[in-house]
Amino acid sequence: MDSITIEQMIRAGLPDAEVSVSGADGVHFEAHVICSAFLGKSTLQRHRMVYATLGELMGNEIHALGLRTDLPQGQDH
Repeated sequence: MDSITIEQMIRAGLPDAEVSVSGADGVHFEAHVICSAFLGKSTLQRHRMVYATLGELMGNEIHALGLRTDLPQGQDH
């Protein structure tokens, strides 16, 4: 698994998202996702939305994914 594939999967599931993923060891990754679909959602709901884009890879090919989820600049929470 690599960060580019994870980034593409998140973008496919959240098409309006800005996504950046890093992680060099192939199993531990950090992702920053900025998406207007997060409006009105709790942190847990936002994380579940991102995890849903990765499906069965979470806990298998992707051992750990640190997430930072934000709204686009100028949108209120």
